[in-house]
Amino acid sequence: MWSWFGGAAAQKRKDAPKEAILMLREQLDMLQKREKYLESQMDEQDAIARKNVTTNKTAAKNALRRKKNHEKNLEQTTAQIVQLEQQIYSIEAANINQETLNAMKAAGAAMTQIHGSMTIDKVDETMYVDKLREQHQLSEEIAQAITSSSITEQPDEADLEAELEGLEQEAMDERMLKTGTVPVADQLNRLPAAANGEREFTTPLPSQQAQSLKRKQLNLKPLKTTRKQSWKSFAPRWPWDKWGSGGAVHPLLLCFIL
Repeated sequence: MWSWFGGAAAQKRKDAPKEAILMLREQLDMLQKREKYLESQMDEQDAIARKNVTTNKTAAKNALRRKKNHEKNLEQTTAQIVQLEQQIYSIEAANINQETLNAMKAAGAAMTQIHGSMTIDKVDETMYVDKLREQHQLSEEIAQAITSSSITEQPDEADLEAELEGLEQEAMDERMLKTGTVPVADQLNRLPAAANGEREFTTPLPSQQAQSLKRKQLNLKPLKTTRKQSWKSFAPRWPWDKWGSGGAVHPLLLCFIL
């Protein structure tokens, strides 16, 4: 019986902060409603005073008197609202602190119960812990052996640069070999005409350049450059060189002489 009364008293003490907060909130709600009512009454009396200020000064004065009373009551109500809000905040903060302390106490008791008679010495004496330690050490040794193997060695930078240059040269050679050929007639038409007495040489065609490059890669002799000579290179030479440039005789003059 005494235990029942004791339990009821403890529960009542536990619920006391909650009941106080609920009571304060109810009172705060009532004061906020009164505040709105007083503000509406002040606005109403102000409107009456403005309406009768020129026609009925007595009514206007009474309206202003009532407005002043409402203002005084409104100030008191506002002060009470502020006090109640502070009380509510204080009780809520104290209740939160108490609940936090109770939770920490419960956590400490739970940790004590979980550990019980467990100590560091007893844990070290357990064979299972020794086995775990051995396996962990073995795992670290295996990982170190794998990471320190020669597979992870980096290649020499000089070798990489040399191989890269070789690949670039091969790519350039392939682009040269794949270059399309241009018709010979088009190449000849693009060449400038040779002056009298000068030999005319033609520029090697792209196909000839590709063949020369390919023969050079195969260590073969280079092709001879195609040349186009003028008629003066085939004309006979005469002892007198004063008649023309280089001493060559025009074919028509040669026929006349013969």
